[in-house]
This record gives sequence, structure tokens and C-alpha cells, in this order.
Amino acid sequence: MAAFVVRRLVRLMVVVIGVSLVTFAILHASGDPVTLIMPEAPEADRAVLRQTLGLHDPLAIQFARFFGNAATGNFGNSFFHRTPAFALVVERMPTTLLLTACSMALALAVALPVGIYSAMRRGRAVDQVATGTVFLGQSMPVFWTGIMLILVFALSLRWFPSAGMVSPYGGGLDDLLWHLALPALTLGTASAAAVARLTRSSVLEIIRQDYVRAARAKGLAERAVVARHVLKNALNPILTVIGVQVGYLLGGAILTETVFSWPGLGSMMVRAIQARDYPLVQGGVLLIATTFVLVNLVVDLLYAVFDPRIRYE
Repeated sequence: MAAFVVRRLVRLMVVVIGVSLVTFAILHASGDPVTLIMPEAPEADRAVLRQTLGLHDPLAIQFARFFGNAATGNFGNSFFHRTPAFALVVERMPTTLLLTACSMALALAVALPVGIYSAMRRGRAVDQVATGTVFLGQSMPVFWTGIMLILVFALSLRWFPSAGMVSPYGGGLDDLLWHLALPALTLGTASAAAVARLTRSSVLEIIRQDYVRAARAKGLAERAVVARHVLKNALNPILTVIGVQVGYLLGGAILTETVFSWPGLGSMMVRAIQARDYPLVQGGVLLIATTFVLVNLVVDLLYAVFDPRIRYE
């Protein structure tokens, strides 16, 4: 087990370095941030600022410097906030993780029962309705879903707020959940559809197995058959898609936070991209990528927990 974890951590480190390299290349190809900071300044003054920010060095040196500093938790100073980018990223990350966790919890609460029930009623009307709803959920872009929910539930019905994380007058947990409802529903819709679809397929495959027929032949109730034999053996593929969906949720949070003005890392990164704030964008992407690969490592380790036949060497 220890050797497996070490090998996976090495591979994950390579993935994170690759993501950082691609992000670095795209950012530097997008334009010069100095022209946004000093749009009307003489070129001599701009050259001085580039040297101050370290942008006059070759790209290879800039990347090596960034990644070496990032390994110690130093992403550099934000070009526009004039404060350490690491502090800004860490300050916003919990808010994004809260939105992601609530979206995943909502998606699982809907997807698992729907997927199991649809598989157990294969070919019936409820299965056809569920399948059609799943395809509809996967086909709707996150930003469109968010806008539609705002129009219906915030502007027309006035049941939920359309923006922000807390009310201007402040509030407790109930106020936070009130503001969290629409963003979490928006972000969790597509993930719920993906998990429900995979759950249905996995359960359909398991219920055809001989040991499931034997369990029914012994007279076990259908609920016991599903809980003890079907769901337990269908769980590993579901865990795989859940790990993938975490990455989708972290990426989709950028659009969702922008639509709902949610004060998380995603909305801050959108503004940083528009301003070409290299340290802030690179730090945010690096932290999101690291979170994603660590979640997938945990998912891989959970395989052995739910399936004792799996051994890691």
C-alpha cells in the first residue's frame, strides 16, 4: 500500500507540473499585463515595471522561479492586489470548496436513488422519464442553468437571493444555506445527471449476475438484495465517476461563482484572467489541480475498502 501511494504521488506531481506548465504558457501567450497596468505610460517606464515584476527574464527562468517558489507556498505577489497571491488563494478556497461539497452532496442525494430505481424498473415509464431527464441535465451548460434559476426562483418567485453569500444585514447558517441553494443546485445538476447515468448502467450490470439471482431465490427482500449485493458491488465504478465529477465541479465553480457573484476562488480567478494577473491565476489553477488529483488518489484508495478483492502492491 505504501509503495502504491508513493508511486501515485509521484505521478500526481508530474500531472500538477504539467498543468502549471500549460497554464503558464497560455497566460504568457495571452498578452502583456504591463500594458493593462500602465496603458498610457512611456515604454521606458513599462520596461522598468517588467523588470520589477520579473517579466523581463526568459520564460523558462520565469517558470522555474514560479514553480520553485510555489513548492514553498510562495506564488509571488498579485500584480493588482499588491499582496501575496498565496494568501488570496487560500482565503477564497474554502468558499469554493463549500460550494463544491454542497453541490456534490446534492448531486449524490438525487443521483444514487434515481439511478438505482431506474435500473430496477428498466424499460418502464419511470425509467424512460429518468433517462430523458438525465440527458437533459447533462446537455444544459452551467451558466445557462444558473441564469434560468435566477430568472425563475430569484426574480419571478423571489424565493432565493440572486447573488452573494450572505445578506447585507448578516445572518447565521440559515442565511448561508439560503444563498447557497441556487448555486449548489446549478453546479450539481450536470453532476447528478452523470452520476445517475453511471449508477443505472452499473446496477444493470450487477443485477444480471448469478449471485443476485441466488440472493432473490433465498427469499431476501428486494431492499436487502439491493443494499447487500447490488449496490456494494456496483459502487467502485460510481466512485470513479464521482472522482471525475469533483474536477468538473471545481472547474464549473468558476462560471457558477461568476453568475451568482459567489465570493470564491473561481470568481476571483475570472477577474485575475481578465487582468492577466499571472501569479494569482497560476496559484489558483495549481491549488485546484492539486485538490483534484488528491481527491482522485483518495478515490483509488477507497476501491480496496469497498472491494476486498483489490490489493495494492
